[in-house]
Amino acid sequence: MSGRRWSHAVRDETGSTLVLTIFYAALCLAVVLLVTAATSLYIERKRLYSLADGAALAGAEAFGLDDVASTSARPTAILDDARVASTVNAHIAAVPHSFEDLAIDRAESPGGSGAVVALSATWRPPIVSVFVPEGLRIEVEASARSVFG
Repeated sequence: MSGRRWSHAVRDETGSTLVLTIFYAALCLAVVLLVTAATSLYIERKRLYSLADGAALAGAEAFGLDDVASTSARPTAILDDARVASTVNAHIAAVPHSFEDLAIDRAESPGGSGAVVALSATWRPPIVSVFVPEGLRIEVEASARSVFG
């Protein structure tokens, strides 16, 4: 190849926009996959927290009239861990959900005046890719108190 032809071939930029277009298309696809996975994870965590919050509220209301103590200020419900745990289990069983590997990690009444519920489940991304893990374990904790108005 002569010197003149070689310099002309080096200065020719035909096809350089194709390489840029392919690169930006791949970058956009990766960003879309990451945003989709992050949104799915956020929504799944919110759904799990909502379930835990409802279970904690049910657990905080797990007392009978015999469990109410009257103090000088106002009446107070005295909760026990076994009743809270059984109420939380019944609530989780009664509420329809689609969580994978749902587990009740904690259902108790610390101090006897409220309920604390910790749930965990496995999250799977809508589209598995190189950029997103196959699944994550998400955990939430909610609490509720029994208060007489």
